[in-house]
Amino acid sequence: MRSTLLVAALLCASIPLTSAAQEHVPPPDPRPSPLAMAQTMLGDTYVKVVYGSPRKKGRTLFGPEDAGALVPYGTVWRTGANEATELTTTGDLTVGGETLPAGTYAVFTIPGPDAWTVIFNSGLGQWGAYSYDASQDVLRVTAPAETIDQDHEAFTISFEDRNGQTYLTMTWGQTRVALPVQAQ
Repeated sequence: MRSTLLVAALLCASIPLTSAAQEHVPPPDPRPSPLAMAQTMLGDTYVKVVYGSPRKKGRTLFGPEDAGALVPYGTVWRTGANEATELTTTGDLTVGGETLPAGTYAVFTIPGPDAWTVIFNSGLGQWGAYSYDASQDVLRVTAPAETIDQDHEAFTISFEDRNGQTYLTMTWGQTRVALPVQAQ
């Protein structure tokens, strides 16, 4: 009986210690490139894109590597910051005129001055594009790149409806790339 009371007393005494220790854990610092998400419904199909949203911070974003561009033309980019961007669709899509089956994909891009290659890749959970493997590409499509007047500080992915068509739109600095998407 004494040992039972002793164990019970020790347990009761330790409860405040564990809860007090948890109260003093500082929150993590916010990421310089915060996590962002775009989502839409295309008929009965739910589509979402999760990405890191870097900031321009006065840098040259896209261009030749020898000009000091952050994302050089012709190189595979994670399409954002931190982890590779991921797109999830609950139904088959037509993306840039091609079929993308339902599922979750890493999204990579290869920027160019007039057009970007947009890549949907089955290799998930990647940090950046360091482990990018072209053999895991499910779909590659090309989308025109346009120069816009407004300068966007934050890299943004959104779904935009224009003239009855939905576009997956990527905007950063004065560059915008719009890729038509629709449910099948």
